Amino acid sequence: FVPIQNYYYNTLYSKKTTTTTMPPKNKKGKGESEDLGLMRAARFGRVKNDLQMGFVGLPNVGKSTLTNLLAGNHCAEAANYPFCTIDPNISVCVVPDKQFKYLADTYKPPSVVPAVLKVVDIAGLIRGASEGAGLGNAFLSHIAAVDGIFHLVRAFDNDEVIHVDDSVDPIRDMETIQSELCLKDKDSLTKVLQREKDRVRKEKGVARSSEPTLSESFQGAYEKCSKLLESNTPVQTCEDFKDSEVELIRDWGLITTKPQVYIVNMTQKNFVRKGSKWLPKIGEWVKAHGGGQIIPMSCEFEQNFTDLKDDKAAQKAFLEELSEEAKKLGLKGPQADVKSVIPRIIRSGRAALCLQSFYTCGPKEVRAWTIMKGTNAPQAAGVIHTDFERGFIKAEVTNYKDFVEHHDGQPSMSKVKEAGKYRQEGKNYEMQEGDICIFMHNVTAGKKK
Repeated sequence: FVPIQNYYYNTLYSKKTTTTTMPPKNKKGKGESEDLGLMRAARFGRVKNDLQMGFVGLPNVGKSTLTNLLAGNHCAEAANYPFCTIDPNISVCVVPDKQFKYLADTYKPPSVVPAVLKVVDIAGLIRGASEGAGLGNAFLSHIAAVDGIFHLVRAFDNDEVIHVDDSVDPIRDMETIQSELCLKDKDSLTKVLQREKDRVRKEKGVARSSEPTLSESFQGAYEKCSKLLESNTPVQTCEDFKDSEVELIRDWGLITTKPQVYIVNMTQKNFVRKGSKWLPKIGEWVKAHGGGQIIPMSCEFEQNFTDLKDDKAAQKAFLEELSEEAKKLGLKGPQADVKSVIPRIIRSGRAALCLQSFYTCGPKEVRAWTIMKGTNAPQAAGVIHTDFERGFIKAEVTNYKDFVEHHDGQPSMSKVKEAGKYRQEGKNYEMQEGDICIFMHNVTAGKKK
């Protein structure tokens, strides 16, 4: 047992996005360094509001169990067998959102629709998957189809749960997964290079035997990607890509351009005492491979907690008992608190995909709508209905914080308007997290022929 209280406390309880990358040399503005890793990966992603995270890991690390826990149901077949999940199971997880709950409690409408995150449970990879070992090729195609990765790592010992390599070693397991993903991308790069050469030859009308001259942007992007993959480092961790190179790489379909969140599955005992011999080593490994967010958790604890969901008093007593255990081990203050990490995992997946919410509120419905960060008002309106974007006139907006401060308990905007916090925004307005909106639009019907 290696106590790592400070590391674990910062990772598990910090409100900010925690990464294991070194702090930047240049001083960043508020919030800039927090989002660096996420926005860095987002450059390569699809511009969509309906994005998915996928669980990746070796067999029997807890992927199906955690998928079930995230969704609050048992839709994925959780069994002690290496390939129990062959077809990816998709779960829809409700995003924990105190702002949305407050609005729903204020308006009390008959219909409430929260934001959700889609999570795919992908079967376990094994060594050699990039060459087709096990069910590797099919699984790698499932990974390619998602937009972000939850990399689940096993850091618990249990003789009843088979390990595909017969022993628990998270570093070896992470090397295996990362190697397979990088090997698959190296194979993809080879094909990308060949396609580009064929395209240039055809464009210039030269013989197939000739060696064509490739563009500077292509050569730069290809060489940087190759260097990263040779060192077993995800492509998305590089900060040196030019915009023109990013545009090219986005179309190459590389798996390692996807944002990754590392989730460490420990025993309940280690989760409570916030210590494990593996966590510092995992932190060092992640740092050496480009950095990323690390979330320690325990499927054992989460399952025990969830099993008591129908008895709130029993759940509370369960948490109090474990918190007392933590105090006896010398933990104090927030460090001694034991609580579920499921909400944080869902929020971290959403953040990794650079998604945010805006709200529409009224007597009939309160709804959270999902958009990508950086979305302008007309495109946000289009998430509700395409006509709203096509005939966009303006958006009437207030932010959640202003609403809470000024609405005076009323399920309306009247007091917010009186306080001057209800404003009109045009087509260039960039939506902010927590905006409450009404969109004005007008679509003229086409003339009858």
